[in-house]
Amino acid sequence: MAALAGRVVVASGNAGKVAELSRTLAPLSLELVTQDSLGVAEVAETGATFVENALIKARNAARHTGLPAIADDSGLEVAALSGAPGVHSARYSGEGDAGNNAKLLRALATVKQTERHARFYCALVLLRHAEDPTPVIALGSWRGRILHVARGEGGFGYDPLFWVDSHQCSAAELPRDEKNRISHRGRASIALLDALRYEDG
Repeated sequence: MAALAGRVVVASGNAGKVAELSRTLAPLSLELVTQDSLGVAEVAETGATFVENALIKARNAARHTGLPAIADDSGLEVAALSGAPGVHSARYSGEGDAGNNAKLLRALATVKQTERHARFYCALVLLRHAEDPTPVIALGSWRGRILHVARGEGGFGYDPLFWVDSHQCSAAELPRDEKNRISHRGRASIALLDALRYEDG
């Protein structure tokens, strides 16, 4: 299979996600561009799993641009909420990050700190073209707990509420490079990088 090179569309308008991917995949010397910059509209995420939604987004971006496409679908799974918000993480409240965080805190209002186990999960896929029958799929997860009060100004999404035991801080308090190394998306990105190096090696 030919080595992946040149422009690759990222099926997201989230600048934070694109920046994280760009840093991790830097050894491949790819030019990552957002689908928004190429006029690609978002597609409905109708999948029941993170992998299904990532594939839907990647195929949509590849089909509209003719470029290879990378897409991720990621979210937060909270054990005390039977895995919610899960695949609905970004749309949990319908009111953006602040609304999502507020809704999560309300849902966990009576749950003790010792029972607030959670994990971030990421499915990252790469399609070399829209009809690629063998997409590269990489997965990553990151375990932690949900705080009672937000901490930190960094990151995005649920990061201010996600406590990282190994570092004794919230995800929003981690230095950017350290978060990229240990986060669910960072781990999935490294797995994708390794898979592409193996295919093209």
